[in-house]
Amino acid sequence: MKIQIITSSLLFAAVAVMAQTPEPMKMKPEMTEIWDPEIAVITPGETPKDAPSDAIVLFDGVDLATEWTNSKGEKPEWIVADGCVTVKKGTGTIKTKRVFEDYQLHIEWRAPAEVIGESQGRGNSGIFMQGIYEVQVLDNYNNRTYRNGQAGSIYKQHPPLVNACKAPGVWQTYDIIYTAPRFNEDGITYFTPPTVTVLHNGVLVQNNVKMRGPTEYIGVPEYTVKKHGPGSIELQDHGNPVSFRNIWIREL
Repeated sequence: MKIQIITSSLLFAAVAVMAQTPEPMKMKPEMTEIWDPEIAVITPGETPKDAPSDAIVLFDGVDLATEWTNSKGEKPEWIVADGCVTVKKGTGTIKTKRVFEDYQLHIEWRAPAEVIGESQGRGNSGIFMQGIYEVQVLDNYNNRTYRNGQAGSIYKQHPPLVNACKAPGVWQTYDIIYTAPRFNEDGITYFTPPTVTVLHNGVLVQNNVKMRGPTEYIGVPEYTVKKHGPGSIELQDHGNPVSFRNIWIREL
């Protein structure tokens, strides 16, 4: 009997507390609206190829030396003519004077109209993020090569999802979204690896893929990871007269 009386008392006490507890506030639309800080306004380019107002124009078709050097930090020797810059065989890589980490990069490239060579010997160049991680440039229009080395690949790491190449002599576009790596304290392993998304001629060919390590022609990428900070964008001299134009970047 005593237990029953105590249980009844606890029940009445709980009901009394519940009666005094206010009902939860009813949700309203404005309770999940975020107004500040206001989103920054930029002016988009007139076409998807044109630089938006917050972009850094790295090459305007005329002036190369302001933003670029050769690998020694000297004036680049590549050929500037007709609104583009073309690899001059044997003069080496060119790189941006500025260094970057996370960004959106737009670049247009053209393989030579005259087809010479096959596989990796045809219209070969490359775009290196931070001077270390390569997105392959190659004429793969009716030109087969190893799948992790063709146009749009993360060289020797990730093949492109599809082959979106246009014919030789026709301008092509890459739009690259790049996130730089962050490192563990040991300086030789990634806390978060570098990631890249690539659209080739408007077609998604790399979907936020994680890089295993630096680009290597021979060897395993994981074995050569080394801590680094911001780096240049580099364009490769692979001996083929590949041309580039309309290069701009948005830091993220």
